[in-house]
Amino acid sequence: MVSSRHEAAHRLFQERPELLAPVFRILDLPLPEKAAVEVLTPDATEIRPLERRVDSVLRVNPLEGDGFLLAIEAQGRRDEAKGVSWAYYLSYLTAKYERPALLLVVCQDKATADWAMGPFQLGLDDWTALSVHPLVLGPGNVPVILDPEEAAQDLTLATFSALTHGSHRDAPAILKALARAMGTGDPDSVRYYTELLEIGLGSTTPAGITWRNEMSAGTYFPGRGTLIEETFLKGKAEGMAEGKAEGEAHGRARGVLRVLEKRGIPTLAETRDRITSCTDLDTLDRWLDRAVTVSTADELFTEDD
Repeated sequence: MVSSRHEAAHRLFQERPELLAPVFRILDLPLPEKAAVEVLTPDATEIRPLERRVDSVLRVNPLEGDGFLLAIEAQGRRDEAKGVSWAYYLSYLTAKYERPALLLVVCQDKATADWAMGPFQLGLDDWTALSVHPLVLGPGNVPVILDPEEAAQDLTLATFSALTHGSHRDAPAILKALARAMGTGDPDSVRYYTELLEIGLGSTTPAGITWRNEMSAGTYFPGRGTLIEETFLKGKAEGMAEGKAEGEAHGRARGVLRVLEKRGIPTLAETRDRITSCTDLDTLDRWLDRAVTVSTADELFTEDD
């Protein structure tokens, strides 16, 4: 099973394929305009004598002409055996889908990124039978985004940048800028990016602790113990313990207040009373969604509430 940080490093490409456009610009490669991106199975095993799985595989289909495959691997350290594995992935995918295949390696430290550039040569010392040349993303070429306005223009790229530069000396400033930029996104995207970062940065690293202090997270990755999931589970437990709808509502209301508290947003006594006295679960769910992005507690409420 891959680690959570490993998963976050490549999963963003699966679920937000629009990231490919700025990434290909970073790599100085052309990407077909208006290309459709399809997620393929990462299984690269033929008859399963040996399990081989690449982290993510995308098929890029342009409007005109032939497309290509992009295998994506998250690599956290140097591993001399990878050259053989990567050669197998590329050969197998090309043979199976009858399309050209590229390999993109995503790294979060410069030493690993420098090593991953290869080339990885297979054969004899005096004769190279096969040479693998990965595309590599790492701290050396992924931009550092310190401006909230720049981050808001592309939250997907800004999130990927924050994941890549989690060990950068400016990581607190990077995360602070991204947290401010999150206020411009829609609630679903904000919850997704927020929790992806919480998982990808780790809960005990300096960057992970900084991020948990900056934002509250969503529920896209159940079972990972993120802040908002803890809030939901606590509310659910309280509701079950009391055995009444009022108990569940009380738990959700406490969740709204906890998210506001974790984000450092002050609440007046009358605001807290309005939240805790509400018994409509749908309304409380809307308030919980808004609590992730609002700038003031008053922004929780609309005329429809």
